[in-house]
Amino acid sequence: MASEAPAKTAYSFGRVLASWRLWWRKDVVGTVNQADVIARRREDCLLSARYLLMLAMAAGIAILGLLLSSPAVIIGAMLLSPLMGPIMGLGFGLAIGDFLWTRQSAKSLFVGSLMSILFCALIVFMSPLQTVTAEIAARTRPNLFDLLVALFSGVAGAYAMIRGREGTIVGVAIATALMPPLAVVGFGLATFNWTVFGGALMLFVTNLVTIAGTAFVMAKLYGFRTSLTERQTHLQFGVTLAAFVALAIPLGISLIQIAKESRAQRDIRGAVLDGFAGSSRLADLQINWDAEPILVAATVLTPQYRADAEATAARAIERVVDDPVQVTVTQIEVGSGAAAAERAQLAAAQAQEEASLRRAEELGRSLALVAGVKDEDVVVDRQRRRAVVTARPLEGATLAAYRELESRIAAMEPDWTIRLRPPARPLPAIAFDEEAKPTDEGRAALNLIAWAATRIDAPVDLAGNETERAIALQALSDSGVRVHASGDGEAGRVVASWGTLTEDAP
Repeated sequence: MASEAPAKTAYSFGRVLASWRLWWRKDVVGTVNQADVIARRREDCLLSARYLLMLAMAAGIAILGLLLSSPAVIIGAMLLSPLMGPIMGLGFGLAIGDFLWTRQSAKSLFVGSLMSILFCALIVFMSPLQTVTAEIAARTRPNLFDLLVALFSGVAGAYAMIRGREGTIVGVAIATALMPPLAVVGFGLATFNWTVFGGALMLFVTNLVTIAGTAFVMAKLYGFRTSLTERQTHLQFGVTLAAFVALAIPLGISLIQIAKESRAQRDIRGAVLDGFAGSSRLADLQINWDAEPILVAATVLTPQYRADAEATAARAIERVVDDPVQVTVTQIEVGSGAAAAERAQLAAAQAQEEASLRRAEELGRSLALVAGVKDEDVVVDRQRRRAVVTARPLEGATLAAYRELESRIAAMEPDWTIRLRPPARPLPAIAFDEEAKPTDEGRAALNLIAWAATRIDAPVDLAGNETERAIALQALSDSGVRVHASGDGEAGRVVASWGTLTEDAP
């Protein structure tokens, strides 16, 4: 009896696994039009004049944004860059064993990347600005978290391409940020800064290999056919896994080093302040870990000047890092009375107000950039923390793409209300199953229609089977959409279209 229980459990598990595999092949893999997906992916991998022009423009915008340390400009470069196409093509080509496609993708990727690096290097070489800004430095020390970002973005991008949800690619392009690391490589080449060059190149290769490898695995999971033998297929998986491991090891080491330096920086702050009175404050701390000895520069606000501050801090810091250090402490004497406190409080309030103003201006520029309009066309209400913009029609951009743009900007400014008003692009059809319930795609379509209709402030007409139409009408009405029944249609699908737009709608 005891031996029958494990056997029964194993049998039940086997049945569940077989049932799951059958469902996956029939209801998931069987619904993918592989020929259509492959045709669209091939087109994205061509080495065309448009591809090179868009890369050059994206590279130019990226390097200028990095030199000016402007996140808004850098986001624009991410959106323009077409590098995602050949990287995805590389993964799909390997998955189906089409080496002509793989070679074309690799060629487009290599030529485009090399041109971008050289173009950025030329701009930096001719520019009077050649300082390593914070945005440049942020892309020179890749770690394991960068690999995970690329991995999750690759899954989202491959799924969107396979299931026909290209609007998501906008968000993937921003998340992985393929062009800025290439621009930093060009900066390192122009300034002969090989630390910057190598770190940025490592970040780009991390994104490239991870996204291509993820596209390869996703294509395999969705049953894309291959002409390779079983042995060659196993070899493909082995090479992909080895590439991930080869990247994960140095990136993991980098992450450990960054964590170690972060802990040491916290201890150094305490070591610097230990030599001062309790009311002293550390205004700034800069540490150069690559120098020999390690360079520490601190600015301290103190009510009493200490002549031995640097020597005291150096001894304390050397005990923390167990390495020689060179310490520079700039002391700024501040009063300790009520008047000094009031002045400090006033200065802090003024600084906070200036920071709020700069943040609002930066947000306005970011929204203007993604919407394709001028800065003055963005309405920014600092008091209510609300920003509104009407986007210009962008070629190939769907409603899903505009919603993704809005959500990305909103994620960067969580304490602001962001409203991006899209053009009245075609609405998606709402799919229903045999039980007259919206499918996953149908619910996604309802959410997208509700978002677009509330942003544009326009009614929506629905045509379809009476029962399904009533369900869709109720769901949209509950979301605050003005919706009307405009006609009958076939079962399983409710067609949505724009009604009469308001006068100021685009």
